[in-house]
Amino acid sequence: MLLVKNEFGQVLETKLAQDLSVLAIEHTVVKAKVSLYGGQVLSWHPDGEKEVFWLSKDSLFEQGKAIRGGIPLCWPWFGAHPNDNAHTAGNHGFARMQQWQVVSIDISEQGVEVTLSWQGEAMNELWPNACQLKQVLFFGRLFKQTLQMTNLGDADAYYTGALHSYFRVSAPAEIKIAALGQADYYDKLTEQLCKPQVFKNGVGPVDRIYHSNKDLSLVDYAWGRTLELKSQNTKQWVFWNPGVEAANKMADVHPNGEQEFVCLEAATTEMQLLPAGVSKTITQEISIVNHG
Repeated sequence: MLLVKNEFGQVLETKLAQDLSVLAIEHTVVKAKVSLYGGQVLSWHPDGEKEVFWLSKDSLFEQGKAIRGGIPLCWPWFGAHPNDNAHTAGNHGFARMQQWQVVSIDISEQGVEVTLSWQGEAMNELWPNACQLKQVLFFGRLFKQTLQMTNLGDADAYYTGALHSYFRVSAPAEIKIAALGQADYYDKLTEQLCKPQVFKNGVGPVDRIYHSNKDLSLVDYAWGRTLELKSQNTKQWVFWNPGVEAANKMADVHPNGEQEFVCLEAATTEMQLLPAGVSKTITQEISIVNHG
């Protein structure tokens, strides 16, 4: 179904699976895809560039299942909820498994801006508040994502969250993110807080929460490109690759898929206050530099 069209491009709504829809963006400078299930970016492919985000060929496009790849939204908690003693609430909250609505689509010469929203209440006993999420996505030569979180309830709430980007790479062994070597980090695999260490490569298993929100450069030597990342109002960068053994146990990661991506996530992993009636935003911006 055609939603918007002008001389610069068009946006179609098509089926991702039986009951899941995707926005297919076709523009003179970019192609992209966004799943309305989860409000999840699946693809950003500027003209003349390689695809930026990784999406598993075995991802489960089903209600109640998270989509493996793109940019899942981890909200209103990242990882396991700290008060989930029974381990029944699941990882990464509920936002990535909700149906989002299209608010607006604007096609300009520079690219396409899509605004999506979701609203709900009493989604989980650990987060009973009424809330609204709004996401503004810009696809062009530059990619920008802003998530606005609003507490619609009468009681204060607390959240953690992340923009869980899966970046497509030539190989984890071929990448470097030098600035991460300057930050303290928590190693989730050893459960230890570590002093800065030189960042060697992205080969898994690795799962680290870096205590820095500085701008980063994800250098891919084999592909000759650098992804420049900026974030606003987040406090950490999370770096993750499951490694071969763990990936082989994941039903939604295709064979050798872990050799095609690294996750670098703009995140806030410590509880933040979201007062009643208040909105807050987190943002990431990504650009591409080619080395020639």
